[in-house]
Amino acid sequence: MKFFIDTANLAEIKEANDLGILDGVTTNPSLMAKEGITGAQNILDHYVTICNIVDGPVSAEVISTDFEGIVREGEALAALHKNIVVKVPMILEGIKAIKHFSSKGIKTNCTLIFSAGQALIAAKAGATFISPFLGRLDDISSNGLDLIAQIRGIYDNYAFDTEILAASVRHPMHIIHCAELGSDVATCPLKAIKALANHPLTDSGLAKFLADYEKGNS
Repeated sequence: MKFFIDTANLAEIKEANDLGILDGVTTNPSLMAKEGITGAQNILDHYVTICNIVDGPVSAEVISTDFEGIVREGEALAALHKNIVVKVPMILEGIKAIKHFSSKGIKTNCTLIFSAGQALIAAKAGATFISPFLGRLDDISSNGLDLIAQIRGIYDNYAFDTEILAASVRHPMHIIHCAELGSDVATCPLKAIKALANHPLTDSGLAKFLADYEKGNS
């Protein structure tokens, strides 16, 4: 399973990369704004900075909603760096654009997936990744993990190359469940990834080992 970090914060990206288990980064306009990155050129420059830190896919989102605009933005983003994956919304104009990008060898991430039908047509169009949003489905009393399982089954039936990128992942158990279900990628905050390393028995065991060592060497 690949680990992506969902942020535009450079310090967090560097920390995650230093762990040695980071495979990529996802971003969106909201995450950019949270870091105070505004203005078209500043945003583009920030994407390049991220790409220079992480040796893996970096999703950069278009803001257009028409085919021509999505293609124009997406081609400009893809030209920034070889690691850029163009993040396209799940709308019919986006599907048309994904098919175009696929024919040009430009990698894409179809975002805001909330149903198996959406995941199916995105894969048919040639999306590199699709991003089903677990947490947002949970927020409306729908089980996001059920959607991951459903998509996994469909993709396996037809041997689609499109990777399932579980998004809106909020805690470590989301990551574990996604791994059990066969999600190819999970993108989440750094704290969720770091939480995977925590266990009280590890802490107490290490404390005892160190205490016993001190006794034997005092």
